[in-house]
Amino acid sequence: MARSPLILAASATTALPGTVFTSARILTENAGGRFDSALARTDDGREVVVRMPAGEEGAHDLAAESRALHALTAGVRALLPFAVPEVLGESGSGAQRVLVVDRIEGYRIDPAQLPKGPGYAPAIGGALAAVHALPASIVRTDGLPVRTSEQVRDDIRRLLDRADATGRVSDDLMLRWRRALDVDELWRFESAVVLGGATSTSIVLADDDDGVPHVVGVLDWAGLSVGDPAVDLRWLASAPTAADDVHEGYAAAGDRSPDPLLRERARLYAELEFARWLVHGHDAGQADVVDDAVALLDALAEGVRGDHIVPDTRSDIDDAMALVESAPPVSTPARVDTSMQTDAYDPEALSLYLAVERDRAAAADALAAAMDDSVNPDADTGAIHVDRLPAPDGVDHDATAPVDLDGWGDDAPPADTSVAPDRRDAATPATETSGQASSRSDHTAESSIVDDEEDALRASRAALRRWGVSGDPT
Repeated sequence: MARSPLILAASATTALPGTVFTSARILTENAGGRFDSALARTDDGREVVVRMPAGEEGAHDLAAESRALHALTAGVRALLPFAVPEVLGESGSGAQRVLVVDRIEGYRIDPAQLPKGPGYAPAIGGALAAVHALPASIVRTDGLPVRTSEQVRDDIRRLLDRADATGRVSDDLMLRWRRALDVDELWRFESAVVLGGATSTSIVLADDDDGVPHVVGVLDWAGLSVGDPAVDLRWLASAPTAADDVHEGYAAAGDRSPDPLLRERARLYAELEFARWLVHGHDAGQADVVDDAVALLDALAEGVRGDHIVPDTRSDIDDAMALVESAPPVSTPARVDTSMQTDAYDPEALSLYLAVERDRAAAADALAAAMDDSVNPDADTGAIHVDRLPAPDGVDHDATAPVDLDGWGDDAPPADTSVAPDRRDAATPATETSGQASSRSDHTAESSIVDDEEDALRASRAALRRWGVSGDPT
């Protein structure tokens, strides 16, 4: 049995000790019978709202409302362009809890009566966007619920399993909802501070001097949490004519990144309210609630037959992008990088490179050693006297022409056609100075290192024959 306004006013004296109430009248808040509410006037002329829970569910919601309103500190309220009810006093607990808040003057509009066009609908959308823009820290700090997109998706999955277990949901509806659940793009949203189920009746409006409506307050904070912003827009299923204008006002006032599937999730949540009603009646053993929910679900199934929450059609751009993403990467020639990549290298290639370099270094050392053994440097100056080097048979020391390798006989090195003519036919002049000899030997050693391993070894053998195969040095 609902409490009378006088009983509520009397109960409010425990929450506001010393306060004298002069009058009280019933207050209808469209709260679904969860609360007994009254509008009471004090002896100093203030009007306050008094609430008490009508049952166990109402007791839980009223406790959550009190906790949320306390979490909205003065600093948080300053971030909002409208008023939020302020807790004036409270007492008791459970079904005997009494909550007294100040009254926000204005009017509210039922969803079915919300008109389209500028004015009411965009203003309501802007108010919801302001709530969603609040910092999530106010919810986390007070230990209120915080749900990520994956957790929200898991909650929906569990609800579908419970509804399906009743055996009272048509296969078409279950297939429709589970198909939406499987669309990954639908659940890629940014969590935000939400009211947890607001409607247009949660928004208090007033008209300015020009008759333009604006939002002066927001009620129903019991569901304050971090979750999917679409949950606060699900009521638009009951206001189809104004839905576009509410969404436009929401998008214009918000500073969050666009959510392309916000409306689709809001539509899904609206349909799932019937499933929640069914599960509630089934768990509570209330046959009348179950029958009512089944009737609503059957009507819904008939109205959405052949429709999908997320359309299957895709644009040509989407198909092209999917094709590009599925194509194997095209291999391109690797650019030569001479920097040291310490965190990415091929060990086998590195070991092969080191082996080749060792062979080239050994060839250079052999060449230097052969020259040291064959050349008799001047003890005083260290200069190498070319005239003391042994000459092959048939070589004219006074000639300036290139040395004829045929005079070497059997010891002549094989002709190397891969070497450029100017390098293959070049010979050392007989009248070469010691500085010229030193420069030429340095050039020979440098060239042998630059060539590959086979050229270096061939150059070493040729040099050995040239400088020392005809006899011991003198």
